[in-house]
Amino acid sequence: MKYKPADRIQDLQYFGEFGGVNPSISDSSTYTFLSAKTMFDTFEGNAEGCYLYSRHSSPSNLYLGEALAAMEGTETANVFGSGMGAITATLMQLCKAGDHIVCSRTIYGGTYAFLKNFAPQLGIETTFIDITKNEVVEAAVKKNTKVIYCESVSNPLLEIADLKSLSQISKNHNLQLVVDNTFSPLSISPAKLGADIVIHSLTKFINGSSDTVGGVVCGTKDFINALRNVNDGAAMLFGSTMDSLRASSILKNLRTLHIRMKQHSKNAMHLAEKFQEDGFKTVYPGLESHPGNQLFKTMMNEDYGFGGMLTIDVGSLDKANELMELMQERNLGYLAVSLGFYKTLFSAPGTSTSSEIPEEEQNEMGLSDGLIRFSIGLDNDISRTYNHMKECMEEVGVLPTEMV
Repeated sequence: MKYKPADRIQDLQYFGEFGGVNPSISDSSTYTFLSAKTMFDTFEGNAEGCYLYSRHSSPSNLYLGEALAAMEGTETANVFGSGMGAITATLMQLCKAGDHIVCSRTIYGGTYAFLKNFAPQLGIETTFIDITKNEVVEAAVKKNTKVIYCESVSNPLLEIADLKSLSQISKNHNLQLVVDNTFSPLSISPAKLGADIVIHSLTKFINGSSDTVGGVVCGTKDFINALRNVNDGAAMLFGSTMDSLRASSILKNLRTLHIRMKQHSKNAMHLAEKFQEDGFKTVYPGLESHPGNQLFKTMMNEDYGFGGMLTIDVGSLDKANELMELMQERNLGYLAVSLGFYKTLFSAPGTSTSSEIPEEEQNEMGLSDGLIRFSIGLDNDISRTYNHMKECMEEVGVLPTEMV
């Protein structure tokens, strides 16, 4: 039987305090106890269902965490005030001074900066490798390695990680496979493919309206409880807490994620095919020309498509900027970072979301100056959008067919 994550979300039903169809929002930072012993037991982690302090947990946050755990097929989850809050807390919970991480070379710039520049100050070393080559991953593992870290679909080059193979390598060496699934919610279910921990930036597709920042870590009860531990839990002690009002808002938006992802994927596939026909170097997992296309098909939950992210190369940063500015002027989207919005977002990642990566390393991994990353929106008539985009490309003079 196929795993259908949207069905898992749908099957959750919460009632509000007064019978509302949405759960009541807990708008409190602290909670009272009828007895001092219950407070003590809660501090010790032995009072199920009792709330202590909203930095630790709150009903609204737990509702959202439960829904996201259901989506990913993990035992439980903990939400955070940002995606980076989720990432850093997870890695710091798993690693200590003297430990080593094997990490994909193409990851979100903030994650790269943390592992490359900040973690070494704490005695944690990272080796960045081509995650698509299993033999390279295997060779990078050391005696002190604790984690293999990757993104299901990498930012911004859209490389596809072979999660089943990475899981096997992790198990062979007694490592934790941590997967950031931000680019492919619903489309890929990393825990079902062997990932130990699944992370999302909730800011992106899951929330979908670019009005809040959030993150989540999905995993076992033991790991999530360790994160929340009042004495040595990174989630508790780092303080990246999600506000209850935001958690409630994201939970509402999560209910429409399956509808949105289908449209994001449909629109992205249409544009990717058209851009490729026009002669652009186009990267989209749904194209047969993508090196990871067949691998993606073996891992995907087919209902939701190949996601809403694609890239094209227009040759130079100047031309990329000129094109993006014109597309924004014509109301085709926004020149902005982030992704998952109902309008298309576009940026040149080399000078924005991946700017933390040194230029020589960008060149080595194939992150060119002229690369434009698109987060494709929910446009009703994507053919109309394409025609307007092509007009912009003609005006700027970047259409490969015109440049021949």
